[in-house]
Amino acid sequence: MKAIQLKEPKHFAKVDIPEPDAPGPGLALVRTHRMGICGTDYSCYFGRFPFFDYPRIPGHELGIEVLEVGDGVSNVKAGDSCSVEPYMNCGKCYACRRGNGNCCESLKVIGVMEDGGLCEQFLIRADKLHASSKLSFEQLALVETLGIGCHATDRGAPGKGDHVLIIGAGPIGLATLEFTRLTGATITVMDMVESRLEFCRSTYGVPHTVQFKGDGSEVEQIREITGGDRYAVVTDATGHNGSMSNALNYVAHTGSLVYVGITTAEVSFPHPALHRPEMSIKGSRNALPGDFARIISLIEDGTINTAPWITHRTSFDDVIGDFDSFTRPESGVIKAVIEVS
Repeated sequence: MKAIQLKEPKHFAKVDIPEPDAPGPGLALVRTHRMGICGTDYSCYFGRFPFFDYPRIPGHELGIEVLEVGDGVSNVKAGDSCSVEPYMNCGKCYACRRGNGNCCESLKVIGVMEDGGLCEQFLIRADKLHASSKLSFEQLALVETLGIGCHATDRGAPGKGDHVLIIGAGPIGLATLEFTRLTGATITVMDMVESRLEFCRSTYGVPHTVQFKGDGSEVEQIREITGGDRYAVVTDATGHNGSMSNALNYVAHTGSLVYVGITTAEVSFPHPALHRPEMSIKGSRNALPGDFARIISLIEDGTINTAPWITHRTSFDDVIGDFDSFTRPESGVIKAVIEVS
């Protein structure tokens, strides 16, 4: 059976792997139709993601078809189209017992810590499948990315009329934007790439954008936008330690800073920058099961339009040659999708 493996940083290879067995109790055999490429995949490609080891079959943003289910499975059946919740949690640790399987102490994310969906077929826990009879496989492949933004927004918990800053207008920043706009907050997006800011203005009508140039000019823009208050919630979706260290400077007194991007490098700041404004700093990891159901419903009823997201497509046979180009900002990639089968 064909699959693509990331052997080491910057080195993909086509491989043959054994066909999966018939699904046992609680499992489903599925076929991958579409895979979204996200920032985590790029970080793994460059060797920067802390939880990834090599070699590994990537693929955690997936639109799949159920082929067969094992005993005891009732939530999906053969023929269903599904999004995949890729977080394999233990159900027993402190976080899981509190309903936070997204940050299970022994969490295994498929495509990161375990082999993922960049292959023809694979077995997965059936409880991690979320079916829709209305969405395409491409739409289903975007649900997990949107889940990251949904959870990050919930972590920051902005209110109507709050000034909110989203740093980084890649897929995770855009996913955060999707759900922040539903809160009624007043949104500013900051990025280094002007074309991404233009996408936010033209597609989402974002009222305020700031191009980060590294010369301090953004500070005066922020003061003007917020009337000198800065932001009630700042979400950093860059995964860049310099940006994450600097983000405290944009948070209002008693405000919150949410780190949804991840880095292996040190994030540092002087303690008074945190203490003086009595700021809350929060991590945001993955998403919760309820987020998947909510997102599927929001796409189905048209509240979320995924059409502008997918700017690039490639096939299973061409992805090795195309992948590196997707990592370059000048390519204009918002979201690339692989047509696996």
